[in-house]
Amino acid sequence: MLIGLGIVLGLFFFLAVLFLAVYGRIWLEAFTCGADVRMKDLVGMSLRGVSPRMIVTAKIMGKQAGLSIDRQTGMSTHSLEAHFLAGGDVMKVVRASIAARHARLPLSLDLAMAIDLAGRDIMDSIRTSVSPKIIQCPEPTESGPQSISGVSKDGIELFVRARVTVRTNLSQLIGGATERTIIARVGQGIISAIGSTDSFRTILQTPSLISQNVLARGLDTNSAYEIVSTDIVHVSVGNNIGAGLSIAQAEADMRTSKASAESRLSMAMARAQEMVALIAERRAELVLAEAGVPIAIAAAFDMGNLHEAPNSTHAQTFPKIWHSLSQGA
Repeated sequence: MLIGLGIVLGLFFFLAVLFLAVYGRIWLEAFTCGADVRMKDLVGMSLRGVSPRMIVTAKIMGKQAGLSIDRQTGMSTHSLEAHFLAGGDVMKVVRASIAARHARLPLSLDLAMAIDLAGRDIMDSIRTSVSPKIIQCPEPTESGPQSISGVSKDGIELFVRARVTVRTNLSQLIGGATERTIIARVGQGIISAIGSTDSFRTILQTPSLISQNVLARGLDTNSAYEIVSTDIVHVSVGNNIGAGLSIAQAEADMRTSKASAESRLSMAMARAQEMVALIAERRAELVLAEAGVPIAIAAAFDMGNLHEAPNSTHAQTFPKIWHSLSQGA
């Protein structure tokens, strides 16, 4: 029994020394810093494949920076482990939370973890919130347009380039519109601002009208960025689109009128041919009627219906007709 008791005590002593050798220093660091990490938590991390050193370091950083490490609502050991097992970057989330606290940004630990798991660079988002970045509009590309084209009411085309200063909207970072959407919206606002201007000279004199119009439209709604300012860096005059459209419309009207005139001319020529044919038909009928006159007179003479009337206006005509018929016979 003494030997068995000695073996048990020796095994217990060995395990105690082993635990102290593996976890003693880590636990002592957490205890002295008030990181609230228990020995069983360290053992459980090892069994679950989580680095105890990383979790303890993260909690110490949060504690020293003034973040809450409460087990229920703060940076608890369980929440950090869960984030690591979900594929997140624990140290980056803690650093981002510390930076947001010092910058007085509304970033909770849950939101920081959600942003990290969504695939966004949480540290870059914090830096953009603190130090806004500039977006070129349009986005400079080798094959794409170098300027945004708009046409004022007087038909003059203007080419505009702008710089949009934005900062991250942390509350809309998940599910919010991206940088390309901001560029598209700003381009749309610039085109609309130019199109609502009576004269291109107004834009050349006061380019800030475009900036005011863009900012007044609230183009950063439901986006991951908040537009701080829109600055016009270049404005140039292009073609007279209105005159070109007027010329094209005039040419189209001229072609339409010409086609209509040709159609009317064709109809008139066809009508003229119809009238020529009708005249020829009437002449044939006249000739046919004239040919029947002598026959009718002869028939009337044979029937005794042809005689001289003393008081008739044709009294002098009938002898002449009879003479003519006699000569013809």
